[in-house]
Amino acid sequence: MEHVHVPKCFLLIGIVIMQHYQYYYCTGAKVPAVIVFGDSSVDSGNNNQILTILKSNFHPYGRDFLGGRATGRFSNGRIPPDFISEGFGLKPAVPAYLDPMYNISDFATGVCFASAGTGYDNATSDVLNVIPLWKEVEYYKEYQNKLKAYLGRQRARTILREALYLVSLGTNDFLENYYIFPRRRFKYTVIEYQDFLVGIATNFFRELYSLGARKISLTGLPPMGCLPLERTTNIFGNNECEEKYNKVALEFNDKLKSTVAKLNEELPGFRIVFTESVYDLLYSIIKKPASYGFEVAGVACCSTGTFEMSYLCSEANPLTCGDANKYVFWDAFHPSEKTNHIISTSLIPLLKDKFRN
Repeated sequence: MEHVHVPKCFLLIGIVIMQHYQYYYCTGAKVPAVIVFGDSSVDSGNNNQILTILKSNFHPYGRDFLGGRATGRFSNGRIPPDFISEGFGLKPAVPAYLDPMYNISDFATGVCFASAGTGYDNATSDVLNVIPLWKEVEYYKEYQNKLKAYLGRQRARTILREALYLVSLGTNDFLENYYIFPRRRFKYTVIEYQDFLVGIATNFFRELYSLGARKISLTGLPPMGCLPLERTTNIFGNNECEEKYNKVALEFNDKLKSTVAKLNEELPGFRIVFTESVYDLLYSIIKKPASYGFEVAGVACCSTGTFEMSYLCSEANPLTCGDANKYVFWDAFHPSEKTNHIISTSLIPLLKDKFRN
């Protein structure tokens, strides 16, 4: 009788029945969970559950998402944490921690604490009454306790230590807070404000380390002067990218990169990867959209594509495009699902290489 080889994966499923371990061992994932902190670039729906006008839990948002649901993601479809989770062999969508549809059994392999409109600076979250970064950390501590109760302390600690932490924020600190309201500008020059934010970021990462996190992917600022909203207001620059803002983004990213290097040296076993390629890739997509299969980069798909986001991005607006895959941006501030996919696909091999052990 011919010998039948039974993959170790299936044997493990027979022995370890918990959902988390089925994911970890049998999908080839390099990490057991994806845990997300940040703003609308990575928020999968936490703002749905708080009192803020900054929401996207209605169509046309989510029209290309799995099942066509408007989940609170600021996109026509999925966002980077979703693609990265799937790329690591985990689930194809990372649930929002405050979403009542999910519980700790869902969060064991991935959870999002991000809140659209937030930043490093508490004053930024106050602008639209969203979740500040310190509160995201408090939710994470709460999650840790739930995970320990669900899986046991030792297994939970292993997940928290081996999980991939995705962090993406900072744009709102500048575009939503510093350049719009005078309070911070009266107190800091833009260079001083960058240093102020870097100090907050440094303390945030040290706290994550003290709570058991060891593998972090940090995304800096995008070319924020090229967002459709900024191009629209750049009237005297022929609606081209506002390079003043791009310069600030690059300066801030350089400071974050230096901080990451120091933290990697300072904290034993800590690994932060600063994904500086995101800025360059998105800038390249915006400048040469046809090379990436896009037709439009200067305006967004939703409504007129010049200034609309959140409730101004209305399903009733007849100007919303029919095919978001032709557009680099979905609304005036956020990339389309296709752009998110391209960026995430470029990051996954890097992250797998950096966090393979």
